Amino acid sequence: MPTSASPRRGAKAAPPPRRSRYVGPLVLMVGLAVLTVVVVALPASMLNRMLPPQVRAEDLSGSVWHGSAGRLLVNSQDAGAIEWHIHPWPLLTLTVAADVHWVKIGFVADTNVEVDRHGATVRNLVGGGPIEDLRDLGIGSGWRGTSQFKFSEVRITFGDNPGSPGAVSVRSAVGDLDVVDLSSPQIAGGADLGGYALRLANGAITPDADATAELSDTGGPLEVKATIHFSAKERTGLLSGTLEERPEASAALRRELDNLTQLHARDAEGRIPVELEFTL
Repeated sequence: MPTSASPRRGAKAAPPPRRSRYVGPLVLMVGLAVLTVVVVALPASMLNRMLPPQVRAEDLSGSVWHGSAGRLLVNSQDAGAIEWHIHPWPLLTLTVAADVHWVKIGFVADTNVEVDRHGATVRNLVGGGPIEDLRDLGIGSGWRGTSQFKFSEVRITFGDNPGSPGAVSVRSAVGDLDVVDLSSPQIAGGADLGGYALRLANGAITPDADATAELSDTGGPLEVKATIHFSAKERTGLLSGTLEERPEASAALRRELDNLTQLHARDAEGRIPVELEFTL
């Protein structure tokens, strides 16, 4: 009776079919395509469901992918208008990356932002405008002047402080802030105080979110060299340094400096030492 042939001793089993090397990239591309379609299809009006309770957007147009809000409210205060354009690839790592354009009357800022569950990284933040346009946000109240700024990077963390759940802390910032034609009605009758530069170098902000910045004048009636120390925990700042009037200083400004010398006598070079504590 015929029998089936038995396999020869030493014969190798046929190898299993190899998985195509294109399967992984193909799945990734399909996932990205689906995610892109979902984000593109969502109207910008969905944005308010994603924002924290203290933030609300109005006059929304476009989509979650690329849209704008004609009015942004933060704690019921007008925070200007905003336009955004989200990048698709970071969404695969649960990170939202977007180009952002922000306007508050005549004050404008452009930047690239990456946000994940731990915090946000702001890169190439540039802009400026009249500082009085920021008074609704509690910035520069009573002051006038024109600001220009450029920060290469700002890192922000969410909820690091156990005693303040949801708290936002600035962990690092590198950049420059310049102000020209600065004035205040409370100083020398509103006379022009000139221009100033604030410099935040790498490492200027400590792990505890305390900050140290260098302040100097860029021309005007006052020669200023000072350092600003800010305590995040106490929300207080200390400006310490020296100032001296230049020949173009107004009579009103000279009188205020004379009053200052009653508290702090001039040094050997004629400069007035100052220490000014403030609260933010």
